[in-house]
Amino acid sequence: MDKVDCVIIGAGVVGLAIARHLAISGREVIVLEAAEDIGTITSSRNSEVIHAGIYYKAGSLMARFCVSGKRMLYRYCDEHGVPYRNCGKLIVATNPTETEKLQGIRAHAEANGVEGMQLLSGPQARAMEPALACEAALLSPSTGILDSHAYMLSLRGEIEDAGGAFAFNTPLLRARATGDMIEIDAGGEQPMTLASRLLVNAAGLNAPAVAGLIEGMPPALVPKAYLAKGNYFSCSAKAPFSRLIYPVPEPGGLGVHLTLDMAGQARFGPDVEWIDHIDYTVDPSRAERFYPAIRKYWPTLPDGALMPSYSGIRPKIVPPAVASQDFVIQGPRDHGVAGLINLFGIESPGLTSSLAIAQHVGELAAN
Repeated sequence: MDKVDCVIIGAGVVGLAIARHLAISGREVIVLEAAEDIGTITSSRNSEVIHAGIYYKAGSLMARFCVSGKRMLYRYCDEHGVPYRNCGKLIVATNPTETEKLQGIRAHAEANGVEGMQLLSGPQARAMEPALACEAALLSPSTGILDSHAYMLSLRGEIEDAGGAFAFNTPLLRARATGDMIEIDAGGEQPMTLASRLLVNAAGLNAPAVAGLIEGMPPALVPKAYLAKGNYFSCSAKAPFSRLIYPVPEPGGLGVHLTLDMAGQARFGPDVEWIDHIDYTVDPSRAERFYPAIRKYWPTLPDGALMPSYSGIRPKIVPPAVASQDFVIQGPRDHGVAGLINLFGIESPGLTSSLAIAQHVGELAAN
């Protein structure tokens, strides 16, 4: 049986960031991935937004890791040549009730450590985005977008340069702790058995299922997985905006917002569609719900301009009736399995938080 220092399950953006952190710190790392390449599931199906950390519950892991991870991510992009744009975001109020909420949103963001938030009048907002319809707006200057694929390729390159290895098409079959090692059986075209000092479950949507394959992991500490699909629509018309445009949040979500890709193309979404099995098909009829929401802040959106684009699935660990969740990162002190770290519910802002999450996992591993 081959022995290795660290095994990471999952080559999404968070698994890659963790593997990179451990590898450049001098640890021997192997990444097991059930799919054929890096970042093929949730990490390739998101909005590519660098979030500021505005809405998350104060003191939560989401809030802490988003704010610190954002700074780390911008610095990483600068140092490694990853394309990004610090374009900023406007949260727009289209009626007096929403306008009253902006001050509270700003206060909450500042409590989370988000800097530079600015309240704008309607005319001030329209001076920045002339096509915008709003009574007032809140500017988040630290929000941005990045090329997430280029980011993941950079992480992979650093892992391999530091001696780390990847095993693709290699799902975990079972694992069990034996003294100070964890024995790991992996399947696929080239089945392997490894003994590792550290096993990190960063399997995203499949993290609860993977935890269920680890002998000794208390079932009561493995959350139930729920699937919340987010559908995105692209726009055949050129959107006349240079910043991201978000409505004031509504109960249960952030509303239909406009994001931009690195080429400046607009996309709208995601919405929330609870599903019971993985299905990435975008139903064109869902666009009918998007038009009135978008026209509150972009009234000249042409009829028929929205086209199905893509969808992603959030790795939820709370049912639809629960409004929000937090990241769950468990170490041996939580579950009693030596050498095991589980990551559950790493949805948005997982991309923004990836380097901060990796640093936290590295600290857990060191202890």
